[in-house]
Amino acid sequence: MRVVIIGVSHWHTPFFLNPSVEMADVSVVGVSDPDLSRTEAAAAKAGCPAFADYREMCARLKPDFAFALAPHRDMAELARFLIDQRIPFAMEKPCAINATEAADIAARAAAAGVFAAVPYVIRYSPMVETIREVAAGEAIQYAMFKFIGGMVDRYYQQKVEWVVDRSVSGGGPLLNLGVHFTDMCRYLLGGADLTVTGAMISNRQARLSIEDHAVVLMQGGGASCMVETGYLYPAPNSVFDMHYSIRTEKHYFAARDDSTLEIVTNDRQRSLREMKLTNVHFYPTFVRDTLQRLQNGRKPIADLSDNAAAVALVEAAYKMGGVG
Repeated sequence: MRVVIIGVSHWHTPFFLNPSVEMADVSVVGVSDPDLSRTEAAAAKAGCPAFADYREMCARLKPDFAFALAPHRDMAELARFLIDQRIPFAMEKPCAINATEAADIAARAAAAGVFAAVPYVIRYSPMVETIREVAAGEAIQYAMFKFIGGMVDRYYQQKVEWVVDRSVSGGGPLLNLGVHFTDMCRYLLGGADLTVTGAMISNRQARLSIEDHAVVLMQGGGASCMVETGYLYPAPNSVFDMHYSIRTEKHYFAARDDSTLEIVTNDRQRSLREMKLTNVHFYPTFVRDTLQRLQNGRKPIADLSDNAAAVALVEAAYKMGGVG
């Protein structure tokens, strides 16, 4: 399979590039970025040419698949190009700068029948299957996800300053990180329609145009959900202050770190299961599974319509929290 990677200055590029170059039946044939100087490392690793213009790259190389990354403001335009060209792709979330754009590209992909995956990779978490196995047949009553990432200086260090500019990124950690968990709430509840019932948005730590902390309350599908996220933790990339809690009818599941899920029954029996729980661990699985799904004619684990629903919840929270 001939694969290209678009927008390799994005800090998530290794999550897609590294697994791709390790797959025997995949060849990364091109990489692109508007800043050609940012393509050198990726092109060297893949042993492929680099382009400044993804349109030129796709016209010349005619790829079978594209991993698509870009500043959020430019994502919908990129998605529309790939859909128009009938190039199957996976696009890093949130795939758009607002809910209107997210819904538009979802509708376009569906109408065109284009395979369009979105890496809501926490869907691959062993926590999901554990809940379904241990609490089979039990309704989820409450779900809470706290996921506080590193401070905003990391985006300056990675030369992706656009992330902290709301006019380019569309939002802060709620849009960048929180969509994983608005999606996860929907996924655990079987795609239930959720309604935002409360939101607190603040930027008192970094004082930028984006928020640096957000809390969202949602209800639907017979459950209450909460998502908290931020750019507050003095930690390196991919290290988070995290806590997940899921309450079913007869069980309580709690993750207080990246490696252990606690399971407690109503009769106070407690057990622990070792497993990876943060998003960074599941990107290689996403890459392999997504390409296999395309080859086998199956749908992605999450697509642009799932993304549109997750982004719509984020936008509703911004409005409720007083963010225009």
